[in-house]
Amino acid sequence: MVKKQTEHPERAAAPGSFEGLRTSLCGIELDNPVMAASGTFGYGREFAEVYDINLLGTFSFKGTTPEPRFGNETPRIAECTEGMLNSVGLQNPGVDAVVREELPALAKVFHKKVMANVCGGSPEEYALVAEKLEPSDQVGWLEVNISCPNVKNGGMAFGTDPKAAAEVIRAVRRVTDKPVIAKLSPNVTDITEIARACEAAGADGLTAINTLLGMRIDLKSRRPVLANTMGGFSGPAVLPVALRCVYQVSRAVKIPVIGCGGVRTARDVLEMMMAGACAVQVGSENLVNPAACRDIIEALPAAMERYGIRSLRELL
Repeated sequence: MVKKQTEHPERAAAPGSFEGLRTSLCGIELDNPVMAASGTFGYGREFAEVYDINLLGTFSFKGTTPEPRFGNETPRIAECTEGMLNSVGLQNPGVDAVVREELPALAKVFHKKVMANVCGGSPEEYALVAEKLEPSDQVGWLEVNISCPNVKNGGMAFGTDPKAAAEVIRAVRRVTDKPVIAKLSPNVTDITEIARACEAAGADGLTAINTLLGMRIDLKSRRPVLANTMGGFSGPAVLPVALRCVYQVSRAVKIPVIGCGGVRTARDVLEMMMAGACAVQVGSENLVNPAACRDIIEALPAAMERYGIRSLRELL
């Protein structure tokens, strides 16, 4: 059983010390199902100063584009009841800098396969990013972000149309042998239609869900609180929506599903897996508690024991 580290978080217990936590994702074994979601964990190095991030099953690093992006204008983050709005806009240094600088630096502190979050403004741009990441042994999976609501070109525009989503997945599939995972948008009438289109185009797995599109208005200024007017809503309030989507998608396709949305406790992880997920991403809770993933992993064995679960594979 993983022992909780309080005084010395950098000495976290060896990953996989509890066999019952193990799972797999597209043929790659994970010590546990807990992953940090893209956009909430940077490229991992900052969190490695808080605890040993090798405790994670893995994580999806920051959404990466062909060229550097500064992101959207500020203000671009706002707190909400039981959640937050963000309109960061895929700020990142560009794929060349990620390959040249971020991945070598990450290798010094993280010794497992990492998931790359691939973004672009066209199918060709997605394919370009994937092709540049393909040679990296550190990158185990390519998570194709066809669902970001915070960019004007690409992102959610691809993820809300089955044909456009399939076109992006096919473009990425042609340039890589790595598992391709499509990250789905909840901002659609029927998420299973998009899921099936991605599967047919060659996706090896799916992440459900990205953020819900939302907004708030400042009563004093009578203007939206975000400079971009709308942004992605995430946090505990979206968990029921995410669970519903995971349940529907996992029953509509034959490929594995990663659950994401509103997860902040070990119990939430178990719910996600009972809904049909084989792994679970923790998103905005990392911004509230930088050690959230570690705390959830450490709490999982006790939660499993409480509900009579000897191994997470029982839930798959």
